[in-house]
Amino acid sequence: MVKVLLADDDFTMVALLKTLLGMEGYQVATLLDKTGDILDNIRREKPDVLLIDIYLGDHNGMDVVRQIRETLDMKDLKIIMVSGIDMTEECLAAGANAFLFKPYMPEELFDLLHS
Repeated sequence: MVKVLLADDDFTMVALLKTLLGMEGYQVATLLDKTGDILDNIRREKPDVLLIDIYLGDHNGMDVVRQIRETLDMKDLKIIMVSGIDMTEECLAAGANAFLFKPYMPEELFDLLHS
């Protein structure tokens, strides 16, 4: 079973994605209610895929992605970045595997998860 970790500060979006992904057979964890270092939380969750928003309240998603790519035990993690602003080039340059422009259709996400 593929484990997806959702890193987004929008409670409604996280709840919706958790339901949709769960219905498709994915194991889903979230960082919404976690405290402490975001990299430690990702390491603890051991996801196969990280779905991360660029804007995370106290954190910048692109900075998190850059840190992941520099961390040996997480550098191969599949990362999909999302935002309501088209920042495809910037996200890919930061190390994301893919970018989704909000709002997106669930099929777009599932296509990326299957690729």
